[in-house]
Amino acid sequence: MIPVPLLVCVMGVWCAVYLADTLLRSSLTHRISYESWLASRGLMLSPFHLRWQTTMFNRLFAYCARINPRAQYLWFNSGLVFGVVAMVGSVVLLTQTLQQTLAQMTTDNPRMGSQQALQVVVPGVNLPTSQLAYFFMALLLSGVIHELGHAVAALREQVRVNGFGIFVFVVYPGAFVDLFTTHLNIISPTQQLRIFCAGVWHNFVLCVAALAFLFLLPLFLFPMYSTGGGALVTEVVQGSAADGPRGLSVGDIVSGLEDCPVRGVDDWSSCLSRISLTPQTGYCVPSASLQPSWAHGRAFKRLDGTMDCCSNNSLTDLCFSYMKPQGKNSREYACMPVRKMVTGTRVCRTNGDCAAHSHAASICVTPSLENQTRFIRVTHPPNTHMLFVGYPPHLQYAVSLTNFLPRFGFLHLDLPVFLETFCKYVVSLSGALAVVNSVPCFALDGQWMLNALLEATLVTVVTDRQKRELIGFFLLLAGSALLAANVALGLWMVTAR
Repeated sequence: MIPVPLLVCVMGVWCAVYLADTLLRSSLTHRISYESWLASRGLMLSPFHLRWQTTMFNRLFAYCARINPRAQYLWFNSGLVFGVVAMVGSVVLLTQTLQQTLAQMTTDNPRMGSQQALQVVVPGVNLPTSQLAYFFMALLLSGVIHELGHAVAALREQVRVNGFGIFVFVVYPGAFVDLFTTHLNIISPTQQLRIFCAGVWHNFVLCVAALAFLFLLPLFLFPMYSTGGGALVTEVVQGSAADGPRGLSVGDIVSGLEDCPVRGVDDWSSCLSRISLTPQTGYCVPSASLQPSWAHGRAFKRLDGTMDCCSNNSLTDLCFSYMKPQGKNSREYACMPVRKMVTGTRVCRTNGDCAAHSHAASICVTPSLENQTRFIRVTHPPNTHMLFVGYPPHLQYAVSLTNFLPRFGFLHLDLPVFLETFCKYVVSLSGALAVVNSVPCFALDGQWMLNALLEATLVTVVTDRQKRELIGFFLLLAGSALLAANVALGLWMVTAR
């Protein structure tokens, strides 16, 4: 569900703003000066909607529209082709997303939701509040680039731009351009299509540019940051399994999980996944130091069938199981100090693995844990191993890591993280805006793109203009219903389930 404090805060701010606006407009002494102040600054205020419009960027748009006319002609024609293809592709993608959502509603498998290409984003629910700044900055940048495309394309087609603006609806920022409708209506449908498709085309280009920057980020940061030397810890969740005096700290470099080397964040995730799916590894210890101990009582069977031989309150001891090299083919259990037993020892699967790498008599001992629980040694030199006992995904969620290791002490650890995270949000949101605005739906770019496309292609087939408008109306109705169904079911899945 939506967090109540966040909802109360948003509602409180908007109520205060709207109350102040209502009082000033109803005041006999301040009404005229207040409305003049709003008009002079291009501000418009309505419930849950604040809008600012200006003409200060018109010269910049005009300058951009005059740069290399032939290259721009090819550029916006490419945008026209992309827009038409995207309009069809968005319908296919939304149809697939709707099918996946309906399938997810009838199953309890949580992985199906993560497989969807499009998901409704609700701040504070499936968007962490710590990353709201990334979300809103990326959304605003995507909106500005979208409208920049419309403005430059319009000026190229001799359509006047009345102004550019930014708005905030509830908590979501956006941008818009105000085009002169009379000029827009007298140009050809193909010219209109170039203007209407320019927004989604520029969103697509921004998405590709952010993706390329993200891919080349190690190269751009190479003079200041190195990669491939491990995963750098940037945050440890307080009170988590990785927190504590012998846990991980900000600035530690993780170089291994058990016998799995870690050269970066991807290795960290893949090693944890592999450890989760494979049986618990063992450790080679000298047989002379291994003596069964019943100080904590005899071994007993847990509910899942595994064995335990240590007190549940012990923080330093762990139950180990092993096979004697000689004698009966049965397992023995011993409760032993875990750090002493595994420090500096090799991993193994059988006693034969220990004999192959050690001259002294050694036995392979394995922590006796519940089925999905794992014992993991986390290597982060020069510190001693961090020892983790628990469910491996809990360790992954307890630590934030980055691939970038600063070459100099004065460099901030969070700069690469900021650039990486921001680029990922730009890729996601700019791509999503390109898809959503391509949908043939009322009040979106897809409405005008579809109308212009029908006028450009059906004028010789369906000569009656009213019939073309009727075809466009039913197509827009179907597209609007498809988008509304995706949004409604997506919101329900995110907030109510």
